[in-house]
Amino acid sequence: MFHDNLVVAIDFFMMIALELTVLFIGVTFLVGLIHEYVPDETVKRALGGRHIIAGSVLGAAFGALTPFCSCSTIPLLLGMLNAGVPFTACMAFLFSSPLLNPVIVSLFVVLLGWRVALLYLIVTFGVAVSAGLVLNALGFESQVKSVAFMRDDQPTQDAGSRIRRSADFAIALFRQLMPYLLLGAGIGAFIYGFVPSDLVVRIAGRDNPLAIPAAALIGIPLYIRAEMILPIGLALIDKGMSVGAVLALVIGGAGASIPELSLLSAIFEKRLLAAFVLTIFTTAIAAGYLTNLM
Repeated sequence: MFHDNLVVAIDFFMMIALELTVLFIGVTFLVGLIHEYVPDETVKRALGGRHIIAGSVLGAAFGALTPFCSCSTIPLLLGMLNAGVPFTACMAFLFSSPLLNPVIVSLFVVLLGWRVALLYLIVTFGVAVSAGLVLNALGFESQVKSVAFMRDDQPTQDAGSRIRRSADFAIALFRQLMPYLLLGAGIGAFIYGFVPSDLVVRIAGRDNPLAIPAAALIGIPLYIRAEMILPIGLALIDKGMSVGAVLALVIGGAGASIPELSLLSAIFEKRLLAAFVLTIFTTAIAAGYLTNLM
């Protein structure tokens, strides 16, 4: 039994580590290309807006249009911070990107109905906008670490040089954050291989009054996209899990996975990282209870 679980965990680790590596380098390379062709000031003006609230709304909307998982969001977040995009817009994007996109909302409509989909859309978008504003008002902008970027002072402008610089940027940033990425993948693999699925259902079943907080807590250590967890959630509902608990699991798992938190720990100080996790956890619980009340 232990051997079988170990094999499953190792297979999961290899798959996730490879997936995260390809995703991270690929997205970072695209971010590098964006930096090459789109001036930082243009990005800053587009997402900054003339008012702090408008910037937060635009950041959340931009996140909702980017179909990234939580870990793929990090390179783009770094690019935005490096471009001087206001902190509120960056945080709104960070909360919104892994939780909202047209595919996720469509799956909610098909699998759980339009009322649940609408509630999910309103709650997650509203939290993304308000979280950026609240964290900024509380002074958490000072909790962002300085992450080094390799950039030429006088870059040439031909396509080959731009592609080469983007590739160098992606590899350099990956090397800097690789230990955090592999640590997160390892923890996720252990959970995947050694935590029984029936235990999840027992803890977060309909008869447990604490099922929704439990589901949110279970979701956070997982590395799983919302698009992937929704069909699984439908099966869990058939086994006895409440719709609200599934929603909490989706938000917890897609919004704050351990691989993502490992990467964010290289960018955020502990207070901001804790505030991020607490926001996701609270959002998951609130959305879950609101869904069950419906």
